[in-house]
Amino acid sequence: MKSLVTKLAEARLSAKTIVEIIAVVKTVVASAVDDSGEQIYPREWNHEYIDLPIVKSKEQDTPTVEAEEVSDILSKVSGRYRVLYALLAGTGLRIGEALAIEIGEPSEECSTISSDCKTIHIRKSVWRGRKQDPKTDNAVRDIDVPASLAAVLKDFIGNHTSGFVFHTKSGRPLSQRNILRDNLRKISNTATFHAFRRFRITNLREAGVPEDILRFWIGHANRSVTDRYSKMKNRIPLRKEWAEKAGLCFDLGRNGPTLEVPASIANAA
Repeated sequence: MKSLVTKLAEARLSAKTIVEIIAVVKTVVASAVDDSGEQIYPREWNHEYIDLPIVKSKEQDTPTVEAEEVSDILSKVSGRYRVLYALLAGTGLRIGEALAIEIGEPSEECSTISSDCKTIHIRKSVWRGRKQDPKTDNAVRDIDVPASLAAVLKDFIGNHTSGFVFHTKSGRPLSQRNILRDNLRKISNTATFHAFRRFRITNLREAGVPEDILRFWIGHANRSVTDRYSKMKNRIPLRKEWAEKAGLCFDLGRNGPTLEVPASIANAA
């Protein structure tokens, strides 16, 4: 393990990335058990001995974007990319969650969007083109969408009744890597998917959105027993009211083309 930490450090990975990789290794070692369920390789890791770095939150790189940057990015793109970036900045969705959204009836097996596009039901995420369970239990949630953004989503989806909202020609969900390579990096050297998420959180706090509703929309855990007792997040009319009060804080810009029909669906029709 000490040797691995050294190699990761020499590769100039961040402290947080190294800690996360080492956590995976620990999990793999701990997963080896005998017929009685006892660990075969029990370990008490000495972090100081293996030179595991300490993650200092103040030193972490947490880039964000400002309203003018979001508006500028949206003015330079059209179609699915414009809608995707507006969705990320206007809801705080993780990129994998946004790419997992499908058109259709609500289900525990997939993330869906309501017919009026004012509610997104997050149940899955996408990683490397495959659906998987969300990052945490708190990521399973419903997100209320401001009316102005909902109108853009509804116009983009049009009359389609099935398939991923953001998809390839074959109907599969878009790839995060391809989005960065083919579009976002060509119009911005600083914007990241998570920067849109930080932007939304900042705006929600500036708008005075109650913390338990904010954490529910973003998919973060409660911080105290009092937070667990509060059921404000279950008051749907109140949530929708706050979604409109918070608004978007950026200019949606021009309209783009509607959602294309995947080749696989078109051929079947």
